[in-house]
Amino acid sequence: MKRHRIKRRHVPTAVALIALLYLAAAYVIAPLAWERYAERHPTFDDNPRITKTSDGHPGDPLNVALVGEEAALRDLMKAAGWYPATALGLRSDLRIADDTILSRPDDEAPVSNLYLFGRKEDLAFEQPVGDNPRQRHHVRFWKTPDADDRTLWIGSASYDERVGLSATTGQITHHIAGDIDTERDHLFADLKATGRLAKEYPLAGFQTQLEGRNGGGDRWRTDGQLFVGVIEE
Repeated sequence: MKRHRIKRRHVPTAVALIALLYLAAAYVIAPLAWERYAERHPTFDDNPRITKTSDGHPGDPLNVALVGEEAALRDLMKAAGWYPATALGLRSDLRIADDTILSRPDDEAPVSNLYLFGRKEDLAFEQPVGDNPRQRHHVRFWKTPDADDRTLWIGSASYDERVGLSATTGQITHHIAGDIDTERDHLFADLKATGRLAKEYPLAGFQTQLEGRNGGGDRWRTDGQLFVGVIEE
């Protein structure tokens, strides 16, 4: 009987201890963890959603983001099988035409400039598709101006399905496939395969405009998600 009374006296103590642990976890540890997370992963609320062409027309929508330093991003893309792309110009226009006629692939095929934060892309990468220079995977990245702890790069990934003339400039350029989500998914599949992403997650509802037309006259559509990857330090 005495033993049962001792056990009963311990019950309130155990309940109080559990309650204290819960309060500490819910109101101290968890808020601190989320505060730390927010510090290391900048908000996307103030970022633009769609790039612009050099003459101010809407460009391609943003659909990917990476957190990490430039050298780490370059190494990650290289490990994923993506190559730095050159800038577009008269010489590169002729190069595209030449490669297209001769069906010659180009690992460093140029990309046209798109603009965000008042400047052209900081980095651009592409991945050829077999021996067909008309088609390729490509992505542009811009360094965000307000990244604090680790650098945040926001980007636009799309798939070039053919070569033609821009509807706005008349220059030789690639035209993108309308389903930009497929290209976003392809890029992140390649990045995850490297094993160099510490974490990755989708940000639902980033794009409120779910379809449109870019400066080259190409229609696009999206589910609105931004895929975010954090590069291992």
